[in-house]
Amino acid sequence: MQEKIPSYRHSLYYTAPRQVEVRQEDLPELGSGKVLVKALLSAISPGTEMLVYRGEFPQDVPVDETIDALASQFSYPLKYGYSLVGEVIALGQGVDPIWMHPRVFAFHPHESHFVSEPAVLMPVPDGLSSEQAVLLPNMETAVSLVMDGAPRIGENVVVFGQGIVGLLTTRLLSQFPLSNLITLDQHALRRRTSLRIGANTSLEPDASNRRSQILELVPAGADLTYELSGSPAALNQAIQVTGYAGRVVIGSWYGAKRASLDLGGYFHRSRIRLTSSQVSSLAPGLSGRWSKERRFELVWQFLGTIETTRFVTHRIPLQQAARA
Repeated sequence: MQEKIPSYRHSLYYTAPRQVEVRQEDLPELGSGKVLVKALLSAISPGTEMLVYRGEFPQDVPVDETIDALASQFSYPLKYGYSLVGEVIALGQGVDPIWMHPRVFAFHPHESHFVSEPAVLMPVPDGLSSEQAVLLPNMETAVSLVMDGAPRIGENVVVFGQGIVGLLTTRLLSQFPLSNLITLDQHALRRRTSLRIGANTSLEPDASNRRSQILELVPAGADLTYELSGSPAALNQAIQVTGYAGRVVIGSWYGAKRASLDLGGYFHRSRIRLTSSQVSSLAPGLSGRWSKERRFELVWQFLGTIETTRFVTHRIPLQQAARA
């Protein structure tokens, strides 16, 4: 039995730098072939979304051309968010009844209800909690980063940034037979969590002796370094701790912030390889055997191993979004 269809919804808008507003809007008509989803959880992206909040996004660039709900330009007022778990509460004409009431994942902005085509929704597998499922984009990014870095047995790996993507990447890397897994983050809580999920060492990134401290642990420098902090300054540090012919995977999106790099000294003769990693596509070298669908199957499996109490610190009602 379908729930009563509401006539309005609440939607979060970014209206100016450091300003958000929850607006009541008329709910779009439930047309033929569409479903109505009621949100259960919507995760805040602490990286990309903070760039939107602070107004540090590039102008006149599509938010995400690969996601219909985010196809607009970066400009205020803007709906944003891309990690929502909800429940289908009503079906439009012609929709298969199998879509009634399952929990679904959607790459969709923060709002209480939305109308969607079933094809862009992903049913949440049985056995997964909604909090596990809402981490899907973060885990997909972590899987993509590990694939692009291609860690090898016995390597020394350094990860700058232990936000949710950095922590999930560390969790995956800890399952490899590495010689060292070293992480850096400015927040003590994240460093402690990093150690609990498999890092050998976790350091503050901004102390003046951090390069020498890392090189004491790995004298020849890191074989593989990830820059996931969102700070352009960290990219220079990542290069400096990477050894000769090592790899640096850049997973951060800096938005409108510029990265000033020192490429005239150590880097010039280092043969270090810098790789841009972005989850919306597959690396060309993998696309022959891998598809996004195959990668999602792997992501769902890994999400089942995540204890969300280690990664979810705050739960805030939509109406209190400004406090978040």
